[in-house]
Amino acid sequence: MKKVPSAAGETVKIVLKSGKDQSVIRFHPWIFSGAIKKIYGEPSEGDLVRVFDNKDTLLGTGHFSPGSIAVRLLNFGKGDIDPDFFDSVIGRAVDYRRSLGFDGRGDTTMFRIIHGEGDGLPGLIADYYDGVVVLQFHSVGMYRHRELIAEILEKRLGERLEAIYDKSENTLPFRSGIGSVNGWIKGNAVCPKVVMENGYRFEIDWINGQKTGFFIDQRENRMLASKYSTGRSVLNLFGYTGGFSVYCISNARMVHSVDSSVQASEMARSNVLLNSADNPAHEVYSTDAFSYLAESSGKYDMMILDPPAFAKHNNVLGNALQGYKRLNMKAIENILPGGIIFTFSCSQVVSRENFRKSVFVAAANAGRRVRILHQMSQPPDHPVNIFHPESEYLKGLVLYVE
Repeated sequence: MKKVPSAAGETVKIVLKSGKDQSVIRFHPWIFSGAIKKIYGEPSEGDLVRVFDNKDTLLGTGHFSPGSIAVRLLNFGKGDIDPDFFDSVIGRAVDYRRSLGFDGRGDTTMFRIIHGEGDGLPGLIADYYDGVVVLQFHSVGMYRHRELIAEILEKRLGERLEAIYDKSENTLPFRSGIGSVNGWIKGNAVCPKVVMENGYRFEIDWINGQKTGFFIDQRENRMLASKYSTGRSVLNLFGYTGGFSVYCISNARMVHSVDSSVQASEMARSNVLLNSADNPAHEVYSTDAFSYLAESSGKYDMMILDPPAFAKHNNVLGNALQGYKRLNMKAIENILPGGIIFTFSCSQVVSRENFRKSVFVAAANAGRRVRILHQMSQPPDHPVNIFHPESEYLKGLVLYVE
């Protein structure tokens, strides 16, 4: 097994200010730069560093970064970050998925196998697509371990693994100078590839598609939408490659998929055809979602609002909340009486409470009676670390509009 890359930062000592150790004692894995009293040494981005409280008690070891989040802790207290550490943590992540029934077989052959802080590996995302694992590294420190991580995944998945693809070119900090290029780490596979989710077939393009190729996190919410779509006219706004459309088309009177990307829209059309042949009830529009929604009054009695993240950083949180308010207000204004709205936020910095408040204000401004039927989140293969509430990034509501 490959060694963990050595770095001068392994001997670097970071001491926190008095009282700034409380979140670490409660197992929160992030150390913010403002909490640091002194750094003994000169760590480079991605180096392993040891964190101590103001009384020289070792709190844990993690990856250093020069940004706002200065350290992402991998362990708490004593313990080395070595190949055995990664083997143990990745092994637990794989075993956890298997306990949920995600083993690459059956009617669902795509799922998330490693979910960053939710699995104790901050900075790492790994999605499984019927034998192909797509990795995304969000920190330089975790990226340095990519070959070791690939080796462990190969061992843990065995015959269920065909190839590993690294898609971190646009996810690593742009100032790091890493110069990562997307490509195969182990093996190779034909892309796009058709995979299964709850018996539905989807063509996944991890090379050219967004994120790792598909939004796996909406799996259970798509099932719920399918149940509500019976006999309805459905607008799938920000539809990407048609995940919600595929689930709804068999029950709905009609489904319209709207996305500004021509490529995504064509894949939405293809995915619907994969599952329901030439279905005239499905139409695709490659246009601006906001403009389309503004002209949709009285056309739909079910809407799905799944926009990209309006805020990735706290400094734009206010603008993001205004964006969610405007989007939901227009949808509530335009939907037919008795309509159903599935509305989501995938912005990590937008809390569940703030998102709900934005929708509340939207409903109040629209002047219509609105009930909450369901509150939604991410599925169990995207686990939320109870000590790290930020890992619950996906929030959703199902609304009934009189």
